[in-house]
Amino acid sequence: MAKESTHRADELKELGWSSEDVARYAELWDYRQRWGAMNLEREDRQFLRKAEAALPAIVTGKAAAKKATEDKSYYRRLRFYLQAMNEAELTLALEENARGAWPILLEEELRALDYYEPVLGLPDTLKAKKFDAVRESIANRASKLADEQGLVVSFDFQAPLNALKAQEPTKWRQLREEDTAADQSYPILNASVVEGFRQEVRAELVPLIRETLPSLAKTDKADLPDDWNRA
Repeated sequence: MAKESTHRADELKELGWSSEDVARYAELWDYRQRWGAMNLEREDRQFLRKAEAALPAIVTGKAAAKKATEDKSYYRRLRFYLQAMNEAELTLALEENARGAWPILLEEELRALDYYEPVLGLPDTLKAKKFDAVRESIANRASKLADEQGLVVSFDFQAPLNALKAQEPTKWRQLREEDTAADQSYPILNASVVEGFRQEVRAELVPLIRETLPSLAKTDKADLPDDWNRA
């Protein structure tokens, strides 16, 4: 089990703890780090133990191999959106080897997850929310590129998950937040710039994944080779 280097108040909030209890936990955790558990009141020590018992364990290495990466909810959610976009592109009369920027983003994120095999439990998925803004930034650049070397079509980013929720219960969240998903611009890149864009995505997204996810903090895997693909 990995040792915590900071408190996990955000995770308690995600688990439904009240703001008051979350704040108390963070304060007591910091106090214990500075002065030691022996200097806490008995009631406070009990509260900390209760909070930490509610948190999911952070595991790394072999202990994380209980479930394949491709079976983790976070991974399946990205793959779900990738499939929806692939199906949408099949209905378009695209030039040969033209490709949507969003599928490239998701393909490269999934490829990195396949290679590094993070735990993708709650600690990882909370931190992974930072990727949302990065995807948006890269997609915005892709739209400008598509204006010159491609085209921009429309894609309803909310529709795939809304359709799934109408069929079965799911806790997945939308790929894009409501304020950004209102923009349905979907950049398609000409074949001549697809590979260059893919390399830009790799250069920006892969290091971010490795540096952001807690379960990869002590990974000893080498950098992801450009020619690596899951068997």
